Amino acid sequence: MVAIGDIVLVYYEDEPAFFARIEDLTPDRKPKWFHVKLLVLQIPVIEIVWILREEYINGTSFTMEGHTIRMELVVGPQEPVQHGLPDEKKSKKEDAGGKVIPLFKGK
Repeated sequence: MVAIGDIVLVYYEDEPAFFARIEDLTPDRKPKWFHVKLLVLQIPVIEIVWILREEYINGTSFTMEGHTIRMELVVGPQEPVQHGLPDEKKSKKEDAGGKVIPLFKGK
């Protein structure tokens, strides 16, 4: 099951719709149902609360007002952690061939 702080991708009619962070998971009074508070990562940022069964939180499709919805846990790339300082000579060689791409065009 997803945990508080996890990022999920929400699909609407089998198309990616938005990313959200799980803010809170609290059990509902009905067994296997949960109140899922999501921070929708869009502009403007909004919070929503859905009442979902455990299997819906874990990726099984469900419907909301006749539309198919699915949540998928987002897992980032697993890069090895570097310990200590990088080798200065190696870094300079690697940086020499790189290309800088500006984010904003200057005047």
